[in-house]
Amino acid sequence: MRQVFPFLEVPLTAALMPVLVLGCQAPEPSSEAEPMTADQVSSVEALDLGPKEALGKLLFFDPMLSTPPGQSCSHCHAPASGFGDPNQQLPVSRGAHPDRFGNRNDMTASYAAHIPPLAFDEEEGLWVGGLFWDGRAASLTEQAKGPPLNPLEMANPDAEAVVSSIREAAYRGQFLAVYGADALSDADQAFEHMADAIAAYEMTREFSPFDSKYDLYLAGEVELTQSEMEGLALFEAEDKGNCAACHLSAPGPDGSPPLFTDFTYDNLGTPKNPENPFYFLPPELNPDGVDYVDLGLGPVVGDPTLNGFFRVPTLRNVELTPPYMHNGVFHTLYQVVSFYNSRDVAPWPAPEVHTNVNRDELGDLGLTPEEMEAIVAFMLTLTDGYQAGAG
Repeated sequence: MRQVFPFLEVPLTAALMPVLVLGCQAPEPSSEAEPMTADQVSSVEALDLGPKEALGKLLFFDPMLSTPPGQSCSHCHAPASGFGDPNQQLPVSRGAHPDRFGNRNDMTASYAAHIPPLAFDEEEGLWVGGLFWDGRAASLTEQAKGPPLNPLEMANPDAEAVVSSIREAAYRGQFLAVYGADALSDADQAFEHMADAIAAYEMTREFSPFDSKYDLYLAGEVELTQSEMEGLALFEAEDKGNCAACHLSAPGPDGSPPLFTDFTYDNLGTPKNPENPFYFLPPELNPDGVDYVDLGLGPVVGDPTLNGFFRVPTLRNVELTPPYMHNGVFHTLYQVVSFYNSRDVAPWPAPEVHTNVNRDELGDLGLTPEEMEAIVAFMLTLTDGYQAGAG
């Protein structure tokens, strides 16, 4: 199966388990987006951010940087949604063109600053790191250059279209102050500056606050409930959930808080997603139609034995970022845990990529419904913004 637009994100399939529900139509981006006013620019400048980070925030929230205008980075990576897509009725995001959809479920941008570049670990014999589900971007800067030129996302025809909008923006002066008086003269260089500023903003504490209930628990400031403690024990137990094998839950050797990912890749046997509207785009956007198969890491590293492998995502803010899996096939965390628990012993749909499915660490875990509920209860403690004494 040939790959379609290697810079895109997600897949689909035939009938799923009865537990899955059909998605509804997501809100369309506004076709009458207004540029940021001088007052809005000033309000961002007043925040506790450096000049480059403040500029990056302005760019991140600017709805004028798409074609047609109306879609900013925050449209699919909203703070209130854990920097995931706030429009969760569909498994993938709607683009600036309301009749276009991405091919993968948007990953959260929270904690993305901690993802290392894609590299092969010779000692472990596996690939680690890289941004996007398939690891193709080596850095936040490289990642930030993708969506503006993706025809299914912000849909700009070229860098010049993006930079033309920046030249007219109320924050033009801030852009020149950060990158120099000639920073907007050359479109390609200005586009690089734009991505650099967005990356700088994504490296701030706004994206990585480490202030969930679990962080406070590790710091000895709060206690977990009985259900949450049971869930943590099951999450870490090698003979039970064994989730922590990939979603590391313990602080690092230097005391650094856990990121709930080891940045590795796996084929979990995830089914295709028949609800994905990407399948039904015209041939110029999806030549394979409903036969499209997302091969993940394999084409990126030139190794067909890794087809169907996708990067282990962080579980931080996972409560806020449904749907789940690379193609958004599951709507709830309980469904995800149920799939991990019973994939090989219950009538789940077939894997999208049949080869190389991980059958050693999941598929028949023997968890009871109560144990699965406890694991979900624990994962809810990973949501940022928890206040001690909140219950």
